[in-house]
Order: sequence, then C-alpha cells, then structure tokens
Amino acid sequence: MIHSADDFGRLIRQHRQAAGLTQDQLATRCGVTRRTIIDLEAGKSGTHLGKALMAAREVGLRLSAEPPPEHAAPAPRPDEDDPLATLPRF
Repeated sequence: MIHSADDFGRLIRQHRQAAGLTQDQLATRCGVTRRTIIDLEAGKSGTHLGKALMAAREVGLRLSAEPPPEHAAPAPRPDEDDPLATLPRF
C-alpha cells in the first residue's frame, strides 16, 4: 500500500533497479530529465502526476485507486426478476 510520495518513490526505484534500468534510461523512456526521476525516487511531492504514472508504467507497475473498505459503495441489491438472484451463494 502506498501512503506517501516516499513510498511511491521507493517502489519506483525498486522496480527500476529490478528492470535493470538506470535513472537516465528510465528518464529517456519517459521523455523527462534524470532530475525528474531522481526527485520522484526521493519522494519529492512536486513531481507531476502524469510523469509519475508514466515512470510507473515504464518499470512495469500498474496502479489502481480504490476507496478503503469503510468507504466502499454498498453491493447492488439483486434484481428480484432475476431467477439467479434467489440461489444461495457459496
């Protein structure tokens, strides 16, 4: 779970290194400067979201955002006209 820019930066660094990429190589792939990658990996919060997401994609990360369980939308009620709605769920 990512809770901060520092967490995100560490994750990018770990995956960049695992992919065998240097900061320069990742920057070239993303169309940004090496300084942008350095700042991103250092957890500096000024990095643009689009650039951060591009770097994540380039090192093989897929990100998703979902609400915490206490804020999740309730499950839809089954349609009473649906014959499968009355079957028990296992």
